[in-house]
This record gives sequence, structure tokens and C-alpha cells, in this order.
Amino acid sequence: MDTHPLRLTAHGLVLREWTSDDLAVMQELFDDRDVAYRTPLESPFGQAAALSYLHSAQRARQGNGRIHLAITTDGHQALGEVLLNRTTGSIGYIVGAAHRGQKLAARALRTMTEYAHTNAALPRVILEIEPDNHPSIAVARSAGFHPSDSAPETVTDKGRTYELLTWEHRLTAGRG
Repeated sequence: MDTHPLRLTAHGLVLREWTSDDLAVMQELFDDRDVAYRTPLESPFGQAAALSYLHSAQRARQGNGRIHLAITTDGHQALGEVLLNRTTGSIGYIVGAAHRGQKLAARALRTMTEYAHTNAALPRVILEIEPDNHPSIAVARSAGFHPSDSAPETVTDKGRTYELLTWEHRLTAGRG
């Protein structure tokens, strides 16, 4: 089990672990109508939710299950999050509304995908995206993901039922 702080630097980004200094910015980033609609995150996302999320992310990393990293350009100011679930091989990402349009999600996804293949030894990583989430589909395509042959998964969360399509990225010879 690796307990050293994880910091990934690539594609003009510094991905780092969340800290208690980030609680206010987590609230700002995650208490968003689009985030609430597309993710299982609590809504409204207040101070208690931020603290609970931080503790959950820390426990998940210690248990070697998930890695939650703040997306930054400078190693300090969080602009979003990218996470890797080592068990399922899935990656997720959120970029704060004020920071969209800067290709942060695509760059963070590329960085985490490279980490998943090289450091976590996952030959295949996936994204689960709703068919009408066109911005996320554009991010997936730009990071080299392709639709998989898997059947859509039907999910019910927060009182709505929707389908998730699986997108995949496979490690190929000569690429890390």
C-alpha cells in the first residue's frame, strides 16, 4: 500500500491529492447543477459533504481502491477532479463550471489514463458516459477512448433512470 502523497505532472497539469485546505473549493466545484445531475455526488454539496468526501477519498486511497486527485495547473488551486477506481478500472472527471473550455478534463484524463496503464498496471481503462453527455464524449474521444462493445448499463440514482455507455482505452504495444 502506497501512502506517499501522489502527484502526477503531465500535459500542462499537476494532479495532486485533496487536502483539508481544499474544502471550500470542493464545495464551489461540486455544488453545481450539472455535477449534481451527472454524478452520484450529494446535492447540495455543502461543508459537511465536502468533509465527508475528503475523508472517503483518503480512506479509498489508503485501501488502494480509488485515487481522487485535484486537477490544477500550478499544483495549488483546484479546478476539478479526476479519479481512478483501481477495482473497476474506471476513470471519472469533473471540471468546475468556471474552468470549462480549457481542455482540463481531456488533459487530466490523458494523465490518469497513462498512470493507470503504467503505474497501476491496468491494460484497459473505461469511462461510463450517458449517451447525451456530448461534452464528456468529446473529452473521451480527444483522450483516445473508443466506444466498447459492452451493452449499456441502466442506472437509477437520485430518482432518475438513465443508461451509461462504456468507453475504453487499451494499452497497446509501444504506448504507455
